[in-house]
Amino acid sequence: MKLSDLRPAPGAHKPERRVGRGHGSGRGKTAGRGTKGQKARTGGKIHRAFSGGQTRLSKRLPFLRGIGNSNTAFRRDYAIINVTDLGLFEAGTHVTPEALVTLGLMTKAEGNGLVKVLGNGEVDRALTVRAHKFSASAQAKIEAAGGTVEIIPTKVYEKTKRRKDEGKKAPVQRNTEV
Repeated sequence: MKLSDLRPAPGAHKPERRVGRGHGSGRGKTAGRGTKGQKARTGGKIHRAFSGGQTRLSKRLPFLRGIGNSNTAFRRDYAIINVTDLGLFEAGTHVTPEALVTLGLMTKAEGNGLVKVLGNGEVDRALTVRAHKFSASAQAKIEAAGGTVEIIPTKVYEKTKRRKDEGKKAPVQRNTEV
């Protein structure tokens, strides 16, 4: 095999479409652009937000600054469990997010996230409940039934932005009286 024998695969190399080369070519005169109009002209591109003269969507929406509440990457969503749901467990059990997933009280994805226990309903047995947050009423009801509440610690990051007055010392008061 020689270098001169190399050829592209059949059908891989298509010939260039030559437009505007006479009416016999089938793409002469207007060169496949139709007759007149903005799109027939050179540089006649239409802005992607253009809606045919109607006010474009980006102008119709209110101008909002900042990331707002829509930034889900930094938002903390808690899976909610009520005290009534704890009635499905036997007395003396350790209720963890994994145990809630196995009973079908929350999805596996919710079990991997943050869990909060709310005080809707009643509990009549002593349970050890582990979650990231508890409402005051839920904590009171669990402890009144003889159970215990264990808060799963969440990772808290130190603030990286420093305040301007953080490193400065307080101004010294000088005694000006004689």
